[in-house]
Amino acid sequence: MRYFYRAHCAPEAVLEFAGKYFAARGCTAQVGQGDHARYTGPLGHVDLNVEVEGGHYTRVDLATAAVGESDLDKRVKRFLSELHQMEEPSHLVRGAY
Repeated sequence: MRYFYRAHCAPEAVLEFAGKYFAARGCTAQVGQGDHARYTGPLGHVDLNVEVEGGHYTRVDLATAAVGESDLDKRVKRFLSELHQMEEPSHLVRGAY
């Protein structure tokens, strides 16, 4: 599955937040060149790419190798919700994922 989000913070802030988020869930990071990272854990791996797009926001792309909705996909969705809350503290994270 593939997911994307338009963040309003710098790519470095997204990568730092992702590193903490996925490490807390038992994943190890393999940081690639530029603004790319892969987080690998017992459920599979997540590829993260961030890039400044249009000068107004940071595009956050995440991909898993899962077909359909898996537990790993739920963690990715939760990451995106918590990233939104980091940027906008008044955002309420909902859902059991």
